[in-house]
Order: sequence, then structure tokens, then C-alpha cells
Amino acid sequence: RDVNKRSMSFGISLFKQIRTNTTQTFQRRNSFANKSFNHFKKLNTNSSVNLSRNFTTMANLDRNGIKVGKIEEIRFDNSSLKELPLDSQTLNFTRQVPNACFSIVEPTPVENPSLLGFSEEALRLVGIDPEETKRSDFAEFFSGNKKIEGSQTAAHCYCGHQFGNFAGQLGDGRAMYIGEVINSAEERWEMQFKGAGLTPYSRTADGRAVLRSSIREFLCSEAMYHLGVPTTRAGTIVTSDSFAIRDPLYDGNPIREKCTIVLRIAPSFIRFGSFQVASTKDKYTGASGPSPKNYKLVKTLLDYVIKYQFPKIQEKSLEDESKYTALLEEVTLLTAKMVAHWQSVGFAHGVMNTDNMSILGLTIDYGPFGWLEYYDPEYICNHSDQEGRYAFGNQKDICKWNLAKLGEHIFVEPADIERITNEVFEKEYNRIFYGRFREKLGLGEEREEDLKLIDGLLETLEKSCADLTNSLRSLSRMNGESNEEELDDLVQYISKQCADVETFLTKMAPTVPLQHLQMFMKVPPEVLMSIGKNPAMIPKELAKHERYAQLSQMTDQDKREKDISLWKSWLNQYRERINSELNGKSVEEKKRLKEGRVQKMNRNNPKFVLRNHLAQDAIEAAENGDYTEFWSLYNVLKTPFDEHEEVNHKNYDRLQPIKAAKCVVSCSS
Repeated sequence: RDVNKRSMSFGISLFKQIRTNTTQTFQRRNSFANKSFNHFKKLNTNSSVNLSRNFTTMANLDRNGIKVGKIEEIRFDNSSLKELPLDSQTLNFTRQVPNACFSIVEPTPVENPSLLGFSEEALRLVGIDPEETKRSDFAEFFSGNKKIEGSQTAAHCYCGHQFGNFAGQLGDGRAMYIGEVINSAEERWEMQFKGAGLTPYSRTADGRAVLRSSIREFLCSEAMYHLGVPTTRAGTIVTSDSFAIRDPLYDGNPIREKCTIVLRIAPSFIRFGSFQVASTKDKYTGASGPSPKNYKLVKTLLDYVIKYQFPKIQEKSLEDESKYTALLEEVTLLTAKMVAHWQSVGFAHGVMNTDNMSILGLTIDYGPFGWLEYYDPEYICNHSDQEGRYAFGNQKDICKWNLAKLGEHIFVEPADIERITNEVFEKEYNRIFYGRFREKLGLGEEREEDLKLIDGLLETLEKSCADLTNSLRSLSRMNGESNEEELDDLVQYISKQCADVETFLTKMAPTVPLQHLQMFMKVPPEVLMSIGKNPAMIPKELAKHERYAQLSQMTDQDKREKDISLWKSWLNQYRERINSELNGKSVEEKKRLKEGRVQKMNRNNPKFVLRNHLAQDAIEAAENGDYTEFWSLYNVLKTPFDEHEEVNHKNYDRLQPIKAAKCVVSCSS
């Protein structure tokens, strides 16, 4: 949704409303306070992390045969609450929480909860038979209204760098730990609610998620998993007749929206920011962690994470310094793999703060995310990110920056941080990223010159502003021995997947006004840093203005001719590369290689992704009480590499409409 429209009047009225209801909110809180595919088989071939079995199970439930049963039969072992420091304060109100990793809280009940959707595979991970979803009280359990025996809800304390600036204590403001489940395969899975109500970390918010944000999170979590991207899972989505007040367009028109709760599932939800709680006063922001200099607390958490998630490090009996350096290296490998997958499918996270980075290299916290439809490295999906810190093309470098911050807080030497976040990260990222694109291009042999071919493809996608998903999927039509007519047909098809001039210019429009840039140029860099502005963005934004002025002179005919020329040039190089693997082969061998190549490409280039406008269609239908579009889209996203001819009439692979070309969303969208 376009949320660029803002209103000061709404901000003022909202502040008055919050101030008026402060006492009421405090009383309400206290009343409840006292009551993947193959690559998932092993997250990294060089990694000691013990998640490989977990992800193997996620991809092979039928083969591994995890025992499922009733909700009451779930086996909990809540190690986090047993082994990590807990908040000594039992009342549930907004505050700093010193010297603790978790605060015990209770969910805030909702009225008339009802099940909107569920993932059978995800529920099986925690031993729940999908047949349980038919129970009349199922939604009561997974809204938080009814406690699951053995569970204990709590909120996690953590800090974070938000848009590059240390923000101090953040924590689970609308998420709640439910407990850790041990399934029949002896795998540990943490369950978490999102949107279950107030916690000590809710700040001025209400601890709720609404229907639209919950649908986006559920669909994207599961879509990412089925695309083969490391991610947390979504087990259920439960809506209700309780309401929260939101201003979805930030235009001064708040509305009532249904409170909705998502069940998240992952081996752990510990994040980079979890280790920042002992931070001292930041020289730029003045913020500090809730437990300044309590390094014993940080080491307790580090040793806990190593014990349960990286046991091979513990088996080596290393000294603390070496042990934590080894941990940073493992986390770096996992993070590099995660972001390489993001870049290969076109996923933009939108809010890559250190508090939104998983220690296990999983995609977590689906808020203002977006899908790169027309290929644009400068794509920004978060309305708060006007300077593009978290733009699609910056995600790799932001991961490295966040890893460096993690290293600083887990007692790793600066030289090791530099080596790991650069050499180790780059090597693993390039291995995964270029490996993924070799598969997408159906290349059988690994050659050095493939890097140039792949980089050329990305450049062509960018210059022509072509739809990433449709363009890559269409490349399987390329026959290594294609004649010019067949080549021209493919060029014509891909040229129709490219944005027209109006859409192109809409996407290329600068986000920072020229007058603001001129003002920033007169401000000392340290002052810009202190207010959350990166001086490096000034020349980049000025270049955008210059480029936009040049592109404004282009006509549709000019662009189409340019796009055809670009694609014809690259496809000729691609054809030569394919032919080089067919030369000298027999007719039968050529046929086998061609068929194998097409199959490989169609297994690695999805036909369907969670396009931003498709999610919006499902949301709007659900807001009117119709969940059929949600289920239709979800069923397609579970098998995104299939053709799904049964839904051809829905055009789930249709190009982004111009009204969505500059689509941005918020953390509550």
C-alpha cells in the first residue's frame, strides 16, 4: 500500500489518545500479568550448527514420520526459561528490564477467535496432527486464550541498531515465546505468538497485529520455505472479533482492524540484538542497553546458544575468546547463505535492523517486506527507509555490517571481525549466489566465465527493468541450438516482461527531495550521523536525480527498442554457453542434456512468488470475510515451481500494476 501520505493532525490526535488511555492500559496489562528442499538438509557443509536435521525434517516429513497427536500431547522442554535469567518484576507494564533475558507474561485474550488458515507441515514439526484444526477449541489455544499444557508464555528482551543507530532496549513488543517443543524425532522447536498482546517491551503500542499484517507474514513465511529460502515457519493464523486502531495509509484516517495472531515456529528466535543488552551509552544516540556492562549475562546467553544450536563448537572445549569467534564464523556462514537466497529470488526484507537478524541465519520478522518484481537493485519496500539503507541491492552489505556489530558484542577481536565479515562472508555468499544462478540457467559445468554471464544477466535485467520471476522462468525455452526465429520469439516475450516508460520512471523517481540533499551537504557528517542520516547517501541520491532527468526524455518506443537490443545481445551469449556443452555429443546425448537442463531450470526458477499486489488482493478479500483467495494463493505458493493450470484465470504471474510500482509498506502493514 502506498503509505507515503502522512498527517501531523493524526499524529497529534494519536498522542492524545495514548496519553488519555495510559492508566487504562496499565491496569489491563497487570490484570493478565499474574495469570527446503535439499539445501535445508544441511545449512552449510562446513558448519557445525545442528540445524541440518531440523531442516531435513521440514522437507521430508512423510519419509521421517514424525509422530503427531493432540494438542494436549505436545512435549515441552522450556530450556530458555530454565537456563537464562528471568525478569524479577512480575507486573506487566512498559519499562526497562535489567539483567534478564525473558519476562514472564500472559497473552491478552481476544473475543471469538476463529481459525483463518494453517500449515499442515509446520504443525507436524511440533507434533500436532492437522486434524486437530477441526476442534472447536483449536482457535482458543492458538489465539492465546487457552493455555497449552506445559507451555509458559514470556517476552524476550533484546536491543538493536535501527537504521544504523543504536536504539537501546526493544524486545518482544508484540511477540510471545510459548515454549520449546521436543517432537518424536527429538528435535527442538520454539513456538511463538505474534500479536498476542501487551508485554513490558510494547512501549506505546498495544501488542497486537492486525489481519493484513498477519496474512502477509503467514503467506510469506510459507512461500519462502517452499522456495527453499532459510526461514521461520508459520503454523496458524487466527483472527478475532477484537479490534485495534490503525492508520493504514498514514493519512489521518484511523480505522478499526481485526486483531489477529500468527503462530511462528523456529529452532530458536534468538537474534543479534539479544547480545546487545549490556551495551553502554551510545555516543550518537545516548541510548544504552537495559543491562549496561553486564557481560556475565551476555556470556550466559552465548553459552546457552552454543549448547543448544551449535553443539560442535562446545564439543571442541575452546576458551571463551576462541569459542565466540567460532560462533561468529558459523553465524556468518548461515547469514551469507540466507541473503544469497534472498538475492536470487528477489526478496526484500525492508527492516534489517540488528534486532531482526536471526542468530541461525533464518529470515525472521516479516514486516515491511516486498518482492522485487521489476528488477531494481534500488528497490525500497519500507516507507520509513527513504534513504534506501535497506534497499534490495544493499542487503548483502547490511548483513556484513550487522555481523560486525554482533562480533563487537560477543567479545570477538576486531581483526577477526574484519576477516570473518569480509573474507569468510564473501566466499560463502559468492559460492551460494553464483551456484544458485548456475542452476537457474541450467548450466551443467562450472566455469570461471559463468560469473561474467551471470553478472551480464543481472545488468540486463536492471537496464531493461524486466520482471525477475517471469524473465528467469522463460529462459528454459532457450534451446542451445535455437534458430534465429526461436531466439527472436524469446526476445519478444521477455521484452513484454519489461516495464513501460511510465512504470520505469515511477520506480526510478528519487526518494529524497533535491532541496533536502542541498541542505544535508551543508551539515557536518558527524551531525548527520547523530540524526540517523548517512552522509554516503548524498552523492547517490544526487546521481538518482540526474539519471531521472535523463530518462524522462525517453519514449515507449525508445525503451522497447533498447530492451530488445539488450536482451538479444545477452541471449546470444547464453546460447553460445549452452551450445558449448552440447558440442561433440550424439543426438541421443544432446536430447538427454536438453531435457535435463529444462527440468533443472524449472525446479529452480519459480513460476509464482508472493507478488505484492497478490498479497493485497488476498487481504482485501479477507477483510470482507472471504478467505477463498487466501487459500487459493497459499496453495499455489506451496508448489511455486509447478504450472498450476487450474488457476490460470487468476493470472498469479501477472506483471506489477503501475499503481504498485512505488509500493511501500510499514511494519504494521
